[in-house]
Amino acid sequence: MAKLYIVGTPIGNMSDITLRALETLRNVDVIACEDTRHSLPLLAKYDVHAKLVAYHKFNEQDCSDRLIEMIKRGQNVAIITDAGMPSISDPGAEVIAKCHSQGVEVETVPGPTALATAVALSGIKASGFTFLGFLPEKSSDKVSILSKCANTGLPIILYVAPHDLTKTAKTLLDVLGDRTVYVARELTKIHESVTMTTLANFECEERGEIVMIVDSVASENPLNSLSVAEHLNHYLDLGMDKKDAVKQVAKDRGIPKNEVYQQALNIYS
Repeated sequence: MAKLYIVGTPIGNMSDITLRALETLRNVDVIACEDTRHSLPLLAKYDVHAKLVAYHKFNEQDCSDRLIEMIKRGQNVAIITDAGMPSISDPGAEVIAKCHSQGVEVETVPGPTALATAVALSGIKASGFTFLGFLPEKSSDKVSILSKCANTGLPIILYVAPHDLTKTAKTLLDVLGDRTVYVARELTKIHESVTMTTLANFECEERGEIVMIVDSVASENPLNSLSVAEHLNHYLDLGMDKKDAVKQVAKDRGIPKNEVYQQALNIYS
């Protein structure tokens, strides 16, 4: 019976593709690519000639249905992205979930990911971590997500576009306080590097494909040393609305929301 193959591809160095990935790609009928133009050099290098179909975030819904119909007609389909594993901050989850719900067999052919590679390169002791992928564009959404991760005691890992690097570091400092941060860039490529610095002293060149690893802190949230009013104003100044700010302050301080809400009324009445 035909199936969907989730195939990992290199994140920078073409030599990192696995033998099993090559065998799979050479034997499937169709390869769904995030960007066919990006995938062609890799496929040509390794003599892969399957039919290519574009599968990306703008056509995931419709294309997923087409791919499943192909599989049901007996065609084996592989899904790949520009780099790494499908569905990890990349397209793929939609068609995979639909296959599971419709009883279509799915097989994984694992490969490298920037996430795991950066963690290994940084040297942090990570028995666990919080992976956020790319942060949302809206400032208040960034603050909300980061605030929920502030006191987990786990490192936070982000994918960052080079032009967003400096402002992302500023947002991290505002929400999390000063922490050690590792900036891994150009992973597996000739200019691969990792830089260790702090959010307060952050100065890194905005270039390359970047993974940021923000170290955890064992100490109490420094915002709790503020008054409740100052604590509220901190989140409001970052763009959070009053309701969410009240909830976050209550969570940070371990006190009832109505207690924070009452103080908010006193401040803004």
